[in-house]
Amino acid sequence: MSANRDPLAGKRLDSWKEIAAFFGRAERTVKRWETERGLPVHRVPGGGRSAVFAYSDELSEWLKGRSQELDSDETASGEIEASGTQAVKNEGVRNDGLPRVSPQLRDVESTASRGRFVAWLVPLVLMAALIAYLSLGHSASRFKAIASRHTPNPEAQDLYLKGRYYWDRRTPDDLNRAIDYFTQAIVKDPSDAQAYVGLADCYNLLREFGAMPPTEAYPRALAAAQRAVELDDTSAEAHNSLAFVTFWWSWKGVTAEREFKRALELDPKFVRAHHWYATYLLALHRHPEALDQIEQARQLEPSSNAILADKGFLLFESGRHAEGEAQLKQLEANDPSLSSIHDYLGEINWRRKDYAAALAEWRRSAELRKDQSALALCDAREKGFASGGLKGLFESELPVQKDIVDHGSGSAYELATAYAALGQSEDALKYLHIAFDRREAALLVAKPISSLQDDAEYRGIRDEVAKLLAQ
Repeated sequence: MSANRDPLAGKRLDSWKEIAAFFGRAERTVKRWETERGLPVHRVPGGGRSAVFAYSDELSEWLKGRSQELDSDETASGEIEASGTQAVKNEGVRNDGLPRVSPQLRDVESTASRGRFVAWLVPLVLMAALIAYLSLGHSASRFKAIASRHTPNPEAQDLYLKGRYYWDRRTPDDLNRAIDYFTQAIVKDPSDAQAYVGLADCYNLLREFGAMPPTEAYPRALAAAQRAVELDDTSAEAHNSLAFVTFWWSWKGVTAEREFKRALELDPKFVRAHHWYATYLLALHRHPEALDQIEQARQLEPSSNAILADKGFLLFESGRHAEGEAQLKQLEANDPSLSSIHDYLGEINWRRKDYAAALAEWRRSAELRKDQSALALCDAREKGFASGGLKGLFESELPVQKDIVDHGSGSAYELATAYAALGQSEDALKYLHIAFDRREAALLVAKPISSLQDDAEYRGIRDEVAKLLAQ
């Protein structure tokens, strides 16, 4: 198998706001650049002129050699980016094609400016955590001693609690707010393990409840979780977060289970450990154990709709179809804003061949996550299904899904299944290899693709997955 690609290459920016933030300029500036200077911006099919997206690698390539030209152009036109009540002149663009961050951003009170600052700060914090993790020789005993003496900074503790409040809401906007608070907590108190745990947990969920690609979210989660364990090896939260990303990103099943059990040994009543251990067991089809863990989580936190949603799907997967589906439908009526409920009901409807209902649920999930790529895919699938049934759905999906996947986002596994459904085995296998390289979770949990079960190359991929899970 080939090595994983750069997780930030080809990052998709799904609005004028995100494109403007990439350059650190005003939206009107980048819109003018598209019209006058050929800025490579794409439009979502059927989404109107305002529904746009762009790829970071294309923007960086376009930007090469233009820094001085664009700065002069903006000065001449009198365009200055306004932020809140304070206007801050952009400091230009670095030679490597990335926007500079003005020191004045630290003083800007507006949400937009703080969010842009945090977007640049988070990777730096995580990189520092990873460097520290590697350079300190995994000296757990040393950090354990430090952790035993550490008293959280009161300001950092307050920021951490605010982050947990937003994290628990599990919407894209709330998860990004939580990242803001956890990052601020780390700046206030770099030795506090719990803030790194919060950051790891945000990235562990953003690839599910937001539009962040797993190849971008999981490496950040791993760096933060490793740092948390180094700071406090006695933290159940740190071991649980590390277990989650170790399984779903590194695919090391045995190592992940050891971390889950360590978390529960440290805190037998830790709800999130029971919950995430249950989803791990479900992925491995260990249904009785998974049901036991999810029920323990439910008893400890009976009001959590996230736990109830996962339990509903677990019941369905374990053969208790009516009970599981009824629980999910009741949750959908009570809390329609939780996107995982729609994902599960979409999967259930797809399996019973109620394709229209499945597509409706998946559209609602994409809307809740504000995922423009997924919405474009919904448009293609619905159009194809209306004109040509299931075959038309796959045929209409292919070009849209392929464009998304080839630029580093989307699901290579879903694209492979579409090719397999149309009898195009060679293309299906090509994208299954890409799904393997990207460590897409579907390869862990999905049932075998029936049309490829006798293919030696496909069996080889599945054997490689099994080898990793044994580690």
